[in-house]
Amino acid sequence: MLIAELAALSAAFCWALGGLISIGPIRKLGPLAFNRVRMSLVFMMLAGVSMLTGAWRDFPLDTIQTLMISGLIGIFLGDTALFGSLQRLGPSRTSVVFALNAPMTVIMGWFILEEHLPWLTLLGCGIVTVGVLIAILGRRNKEEPQSMDSTQGRLRYGIALGLLAAFGQAAGSIIARPIMAEGVDPVTASAIRVGISALCLLCVGFIPNPLFRQKTPYTVKLIAIIMFSGFLAMGIGMTLLLYGLALGDAGVITTLSATTPVMILPLLWISTGVRPPLMAWVSAVVTLSGIVLITVSWG
Repeated sequence: MLIAELAALSAAFCWALGGLISIGPIRKLGPLAFNRVRMSLVFMMLAGVSMLTGAWRDFPLDTIQTLMISGLIGIFLGDTALFGSLQRLGPSRTSVVFALNAPMTVIMGWFILEEHLPWLTLLGCGIVTVGVLIAILGRRNKEEPQSMDSTQGRLRYGIALGLLAAFGQAAGSIIARPIMAEGVDPVTASAIRVGISALCLLCVGFIPNPLFRQKTPYTVKLIAIIMFSGFLAMGIGMTLLLYGLALGDAGVITTLSATTPVMILPLLWISTGVRPPLMAWVSAVVTLSGIVLITVSWG
C-alpha cells in the first residue's frame, strides 16, 4: 500500500510540476498553439506504446466513435480551456478552479448514469465550491506580486475558462466511463481521445485568425519544454496513477492524486522565491477536503 500511495502522490507532483513548466510556453505561444504541439506529441507517444504492446489489435472498433466524442469534449475543449485559464489565472488559482471537475463529475453521474449520490458527496461538492470561491474572492490582484502565478488580463475570463475546462473534463469522463468499465486497453483508448483532439487542433491552426495562431514562432527550446511537460504529465503522471490504482485502494489513491492544488504552492514558492498568500493555502486545503469527502463517499 505504501508504494501505491507514493505513486499517487508522485502523480500529483508530476501534474503540479507540469503546470509550472507549461506556464511560460503558454503565455508566449497562446493556449491553442501550445496544446496543438502538446497533444500531437502525446498522441505519438501513446500510439507508439499501443503499437509496441500490440494492444490496438484487440481493441473493439464499436467504441471508437464514443471515445472520439469524449476526446473532443474532454481534451480538445477541456484541455484548451484549461491552458487558457492557466495563461490568465496562473497555476495555483487554475488548479483550484479545475478541481470543480470532481463535483461536476459526480453530479453528471447522478443525472446521466443514475449513480447514487450520498449526502456526504453533496457536502464534499459544497466544500470544493467554497474552496474555489476562496481562491477567487480571497485574493486581490493588487496585493499579488508579479510572477508566473499572477493574474494576466481580466479575472472573469480566466474563471470562465477554468469552469469550461472542469466541465469538459467531467463530461469527457462520463462519456468514456461505460467503455472503460468494460476493461478496454487504457493506453489505446487515451491515444484515440488524444488523437482526435490533436487533429482538430491542427485543423484549427489553418483558420486565418490571430486567435488560432501562435503568438511567437515555435523554437526548439519551446518544443522541448512542451515535450517534457507532456511526457511528465501524461507519460509519467498517468502511468503512476494507474500503477497506484492497480495496487491500492481506489478511494485513497484518487484522493492522494488530487493533492495537486496543495503541492503546486510550495513548488511556486521554491521556483519564484515569493511565498503564496495565506488565502491560496486555505483555498487549496479546503478544496482538497471536499475532494476527500467526495472520494470517500462516492468512490
